[in-house]
Amino acid sequence: MSSAKPSLELLRSLTDEHVLRAVMDQRRMTRTEIAARTGISKPTISDSVRRLSEAGVLVDTGERTTGRGRAGSYYSLSEECGAVMIASITPSGVVAEAADAFGRVVAREQERIGRSPGVEVAADALAEVAARLRRAVRGSIRCAVVSAADPVDRETGRLVELPDVPFLVGELDPVAVLEPLVEGPVLVDNDVNWAARAERGAGRAAGVDDFVYVYLDEGLGCAVVTDGAVRRGHRGLAGEIAHLRTEGPDGAVVPLIEVFAALGLRRRGSTAVDVEALRSAIEADGEAGDRMRRALARAVRGVFAAAVALADPQLIVLGGAWGTEPAMVRAIAGLFAEAPRHVPVVPAEVPEPQVAGARARGVEELRDRIIAGSSPRPS
Repeated sequence: MSSAKPSLELLRSLTDEHVLRAVMDQRRMTRTEIAARTGISKPTISDSVRRLSEAGVLVDTGERTTGRGRAGSYYSLSEECGAVMIASITPSGVVAEAADAFGRVVAREQERIGRSPGVEVAADALAEVAARLRRAVRGSIRCAVVSAADPVDRETGRLVELPDVPFLVGELDPVAVLEPLVEGPVLVDNDVNWAARAERGAGRAAGVDDFVYVYLDEGLGCAVVTDGAVRRGHRGLAGEIAHLRTEGPDGAVVPLIEVFAALGLRRRGSTAVDVEALRSAIEADGEAGDRMRRALARAVRGVFAAAVALADPQLIVLGGAWGTEPAMVRAIAGLFAEAPRHVPVVPAEVPEPQVAGARARGVEELRDRIIAGSSPRPS
């Protein structure tokens, strides 16, 4: 067994990490509070705070403790620590926000692009909002996280064209677009995967390691979470359920996406679900509304049955504009409860879950980069 002692640089690095994580959690702290929270001696904490202040990572906020005894100075992160960019690419446009290491949104930009803009229009819009955001942020954009309403290749981060995808931006490469504007990595994933992460972090699936998130909106998607992680598949295309075969309105077996064509619930000239028409149809009184709800519920039940057979989830979370409609949740959950293998079905509850999931991952990455950049260099 080696008896070698940790180097001084390593010990300082570990102390600095403890200090920074404590401040990141609380936003501002005195040296005494940091020492109490970390269990590290106050002299050691004072040395760390001095190092981090000299490096421009921590700043004295100018605030002081009150009451008896010597006043303590509050320290927080410097604005020069930079921000993370969170970008969302959807049919309603490209939205980008900058968040600091506390998760606060400090700037926001957006550009409209239309439902089928193509690669060049989408790339130009993404580059434009990113450039404006960079100018609005004090310090650098240290990393970026992108949520896309199209499938995403897990190796390259490039968007993937699949048959009948309603929101077409072609094989857009967000990594290539953003790399010139971002200091660190650019992480890209499908919006449904980010939404599932958000629900596990602070929604109906909080603390659940094995669940399926089914997204029912203009587009159709699914995220499979096992052992606490989203399973993206070999290429990143796991959960693309549009062509999964299920029960159609007349009882025949058809791809899920064709159910909406048969029911007259597609947008004109598109494979996108017409959400407003669907809502009107399921809210109709009498037999017509009941028939529409049951037809949709039978189609979704086929998706659930496949998910349970393949992933064995503890829970199914329903998201999306019409997936969370109370009438549809009741119809789907009630019908699925009759299946031989069924699990609880609950509506999602996190607002803007795709952005929330991407933001949480981005703040985590930003914090790691701030800590890594503040580590003492070996002399």
